Formats: sequence, structure tokens, C-alpha cells
Amino acid sequence: MKSPFFPLLATVLLTAAAGCSSLKTDPTESDLVFTDLASVWDEAMPLGNATVGALVWQKEDHLRLSLDRIDLWDLRPAETHIGDHFSFEWVKEHIKSGDYAPVLEKFDRPANKYPAPSKIPGAGLEINTADWGTVKASRLFLRNALCEVLWENGTRLQTFIPAEGSVGWLVFDHAPASLDIQLVPPEYQAADPAQSGDLGASSLQLLGYEQGPVQKEGNTITYHQCGYGDFFYDVAIGWKRTGNRLACAWSVTSSRSGKEAVKEVEEALNQGFRKAYKGHTAYWNAFWNESVVEVPDTLIQHQYDKEIYKFGSTARSDSYPISLQSVWTADNGKLPPWKGDYHHDLNTQLSYWPAYSGNRLQEGLGYLNTLWSQRDAYREFTRKYFGKDGIAVPGVCTLDGHAMGSNWVMYGFSATTSAWLAQHFYLHWKYSADAAFLKDRAYPFLKEVALFLEQQTIVRPNGVRTFEYSASPEINNNRIDAWFSNITNYDLALTRFAFSAASEMADSLGLADEAKHWKSLFGQLPYYALDEDGGLSIAPDYPYSHSHRHFSHALAIHPLGLLDAGHGPEEKRIIDATLANLHRHGSTWWTGYSFSWLANLEARAGHGEEAAEALRTFASCFCLRNSFHANGDQTKSGKSRYTYRPFTLEGNFAYAAGLQEMLLQSQDGIIRVFPAIPSDWKDVKFNRLRAIGAFLVSAGMKGGEITSLTVFSEKGGRLRILSPKDGQLIEKETVPGETIQII
Repeated sequence: MKSPFFPLLATVLLTAAAGCSSLKTDPTESDLVFTDLASVWDEAMPLGNATVGALVWQKEDHLRLSLDRIDLWDLRPAETHIGDHFSFEWVKEHIKSGDYAPVLEKFDRPANKYPAPSKIPGAGLEINTADWGTVKASRLFLRNALCEVLWENGTRLQTFIPAEGSVGWLVFDHAPASLDIQLVPPEYQAADPAQSGDLGASSLQLLGYEQGPVQKEGNTITYHQCGYGDFFYDVAIGWKRTGNRLACAWSVTSSRSGKEAVKEVEEALNQGFRKAYKGHTAYWNAFWNESVVEVPDTLIQHQYDKEIYKFGSTARSDSYPISLQSVWTADNGKLPPWKGDYHHDLNTQLSYWPAYSGNRLQEGLGYLNTLWSQRDAYREFTRKYFGKDGIAVPGVCTLDGHAMGSNWVMYGFSATTSAWLAQHFYLHWKYSADAAFLKDRAYPFLKEVALFLEQQTIVRPNGVRTFEYSASPEINNNRIDAWFSNITNYDLALTRFAFSAASEMADSLGLADEAKHWKSLFGQLPYYALDEDGGLSIAPDYPYSHSHRHFSHALAIHPLGLLDAGHGPEEKRIIDATLANLHRHGSTWWTGYSFSWLANLEARAGHGEEAAEALRTFASCFCLRNSFHANGDQTKSGKSRYTYRPFTLEGNFAYAAGLQEMLLQSQDGIIRVFPAIPSDWKDVKFNRLRAIGAFLVSAGMKGGEITSLTVFSEKGGRLRILSPKDGQLIEKETVPGETIQII
């Protein structure tokens, strides 16, 4: 993060109330700084610790915090799983017959009709500020994960969520003698059922809950909400006043957490907010020091810092993974977009891309630990739907790993989703060089994925291994022609990756027979389908012929790295032709994440200007004022015909990964520094980005010249790095803890 800079207006306003001791903050240029508070939830200041989250905004004349928790889920069985015909064999019968309507009726209609399973919101914390005057300044201090707000009457709020636990804090200085603090529950049940009228397809009232009670006793407010089955959650708010300061603690707990919200609040108030903030700042200081990136493009830099902040707010080694909105569920009285689920046809995968080269492997473990713990659910789905052994992960999952009532069955129940997820086990192993992780987690998971793909694929009389029916997200939407009789490049790339990685892992573990077996299966797979210009097609005789948001056909380039410019001129020609075709058909039907993904693709191709332009477009056109990715073009400037604003996180995190790809690459085991930066980036540096082999790399450029390059070998092993001076390959055996000064 770049050096601190504090705009004069914000300095004057936010320090005006500093007559009493406040929580120390460290302003940076990238902070979110406004002269008001957002008036809508999806532009609010986001706070979170991967377990609980809050959005800070102003709802009419009230300060509002939208309180959330990652495990607030209605997990009733999906209607699509009930009854007969929950099997791929049944789906295939209708593909063959051309009578596809029953498939839509079985899988699509219930998914659109029924409200659950779904992520659900927590509650609102509101304080009437009508008599405080207008908000004069608000700031989200990224480095401290703290939001500060100043009102016209001199009242100042500092609010933060400690980096661990399920408690949040609001600290008011110069607070009025009386604060009207309210806990506002979601409207799960109309106060007058006769007035409920047409609820609409996404109303929370469709869940059928009896509205939970809100109770106030002294300086404590509690809310208890029962959900589906025996699930419930609790929200508690408590406060203490000392002079003109009021400290308020809140907590959201669930029946899945084993904690009680009111006790969490009592304990927090007894310990005090300063003790909580001390541990909080220690965590965030360590987090920011994991790696540092500085580039001369301020738009790209500021957006990158905000993405890393959001990653730190939503990812922990012991948390559930990042879902579509994570701990910031929509606060609009409705179910969240796409029911806030775990979309595995790109959303969760893109969300964890920055963990690897960004040197944030610990944060990425929350994803892998959850995938590992849910293997029984995946095996059950695999046996029931596909009738096969091994692991096929549903493309759209609930919190506990079960298939959602997904429409678009060819993607929601794709045969190759699990291979894309397994790549994250592979990447963690490659970037950590953790032999125990390879033996105990990475290879066992990927082996079950490869076992399923071996059984699911068929071998034609010509000896070529393929799928009877294949698909490519999200080509042809959910129509029958979304099914291909020839293997798509998407399914092919993922299957090639699974067999190749399984062979590599088995070989590293000394399992020669298993390595040979997976290698032989890889050898049966065809090569990629190419169009007339030599770029990747969707499938044989089916080119990428129109603008589309999902670059599923290009997976072999990125993130899988099966095709790489460093492999030689033929693969470079395929990559360049594929990217040229993307540009030829344009961004008419792209969403924000398309530009983030494009930046990664362009960086892998060595196209620095194009990668930077994709990042700039994402940051300036597809994000709300708080940096949330809103899918559609918010400027309505023609970048995309999608101009809607459902907030999802995958585009944000893929953006961060795109900048990291421009600065450091090692996908083929050879480290390259500054492989794809624009020609006008003369002053660039990064510290402790991570390369494959557990090498931490730091490099600096001044005036267009490389001035420093050091490598820290975390685990030892053979270092292979291209000299940025002459392009020559430098090779050296290293020992654990050794620092190598290249320049």
C-alpha cells in the first residue's frame, strides 16, 4: 500500500472531535473517503472478518449497520432433488430425444419458484441521527479495517469488527446524552398478513418463518430468529457510557456456532474496545505485511488496495469460503442475488486467485479446508446424480456442500467443476512446497476427482477419450444446444489438467504406477479445438463467434496454464489468436469479472498495456463507489449492454490477481519479474510476492531500470529465475531460509 496521504478536508473534519483519546488510525491514499455516508446498502462502507460482517450507511435519518454472518443459511432440501429423475442418465435421455422440456421442468422451474436453500440476512443496527446534522466526513481506513464518521454536531463514530470472533464495535465520541439505538430484524413475516400482497419471487417472507422477537432490557437488545428446521440465529447489542463516550458492542451467532450472542457482547464490554482494537490492529498489520505492491497508475493501485482489504475481510483459514457476497448479504428486504450461494462455475475459483502469488496462502486455506471437509456430500451427489465413484462437486452449492436447486443443469451439475476446484489444492501445494499437504490433502482430493473423470469419460473406437455430452459455461444458456456431442475446450482443459496434475503429484510421492496410469489417460485425450485463425474454439466446429461474459473456452490459458507463451511459438500463436478473437467480438455482453479475467489472460500473454487497460475499465466502469463489483457497466458508457448492479465479489478478487500476474509469474516453474507491465510504468516495486516453489520475491524498478531483485527461499530447492537484465536463465540450489540477491 502506498504512503499515507490525508486530504485536508477530511483531516479538519475528522480531527475536530479529537479532544478525547481516539483509536489510532493509519490513513492511506487508497482509503474510501467521502463527505457523506452512502444512502444505499450496496455502496456502504464494508467491515468484516470472514465470520461476521457489517455495512455502514445511512438509511433516511438513521445511521444503519447491516449485520451479517457467513453461516446464516436456510438449508432445506432443494426441490430439484425430491422425487424421481435426479440423474444424468435421465437428462441424457431427453437430450437424445430432443424433448428437453421435462429437464427444464425438473431442474429450472423449482430453482426459480422456491426461495430456499438460500443465504439469509442478519439484522440492522440503527441509531436515529436526525438531530445530529448532516454527515461531514466518512472514511474507511483500509490499513486498520476501521470506519470513521463525523456529524455536523461534532459526534464522531469509530466502528470496527475485530479480526477474529463474532463481535463488532461502535465507539461514539461527543455522543448526545440519549441515543436511540434500535435492532431492526429482517421482515420475515408481514406485521399484518392481510397487507402482504404480492410478495414477489425474492421476498424474505416466502421463507415462511415466524417473525422472531426483539427484546430490550436496560442497555441490551436481543433478537432471536428461528429458521428452517432446528436452525436459529441470535443478534445482541449492548452499550456502556463513560462521560461523553458511548461504546456499543454487537454480535451475531447461530445454532451452528456454539456461541451465544448476548454472552459475546457481555464479555466484549467487560474487556473493552481498546483491548479488542489492539489485537485487531496486530492482525491487520501482519496481513498487510504479507506482501506489498506499488504501481504508478493511481486508479489501479487504489482499486488493488481495496481488493486486498476485502480479501482480508472475507478470508480466513478457519472460515467458510467466500460466497457470492460473503458477509455482506443484501440488506433490501429480499433474498440475495442468486441466493448468495457458492457458484463453482467461476465465482469461488476467481475469488481465491490472489491468494497464491499474493502470499496469502493461510487465508486461502478456508476454501480448501471446507472443500476437504465436505467430501462426503460430494461423493453422495456423485453417486446419486452420475452413478459413479470419486468426486464431482456440484457447480452450485449450499453452505454444507450440497447441490442447490440449480437451474442451467449443464453447469450446475457439470462433470468437470471438481477439476477446477482441485486446481486450488494443486496451486497451494506448488506455491507452498508443502510435502505434507501434497500427501494428506492435495493428491487424495485430486485423485478422487481424476477417478470420477476416468469413469465419466468414454473411449471412442479410435482410442480417443471424451465425454458423451459436454458443455461450456455459459454458452447457449440453458437451452438444449448448450449440450455438445463433441468435447468442449472447457471440459477438455479441465480433464487434461486433472490427469496431468494427478500424474505429477503421484510421481512426486513416489507412486510410479499411479503416475503412469494418470499419464496414460492424459495421452488418450484430444488436443484443443482451434478456429480458422488458430485460436481456441468453444468446441470442434463451434468457434467463439459472439461476445460472451464467460471465457470458459480459454481456461487452458488461464488459470490452468496448460497453454503458455513460455512453451514456444506455437502455443504463443494460439494464445494471441484467442485474445484477438475476444477483442474482435468485443465486450458487448461482458460483465465486470470478464475484464478482471481478461487482465489475467493478457498478463499471461505478456501484454502489459492491454492488461492495465482491462483493470482500468473494471475499476472505473464496473464498481460502485465503495469498490464493490456490480456486474454491469455503471457508467452506461457502452462497455457492456449489462447495466444492472447485482453485487458479487469474484470480479474484485480476480482484479487483484490480474495486477499480481503483471508483476510476477512462475506458472511453468521459471520466475519472471515484471513480465507484463505497460511501457510507461517506470517506477514499480513489490515485496514478498510468492512464486511456485515457495520462493518469496521482491523487486524494484526506478526510471525503467531494475534496481533490486531478491528471492527468499522458504523451503529450499532449485531456484529458476530469468534475469531481467539479459533474459538469461539463472539456476541455483537453495537451502531453507536463504536469501538470494539477484540485483
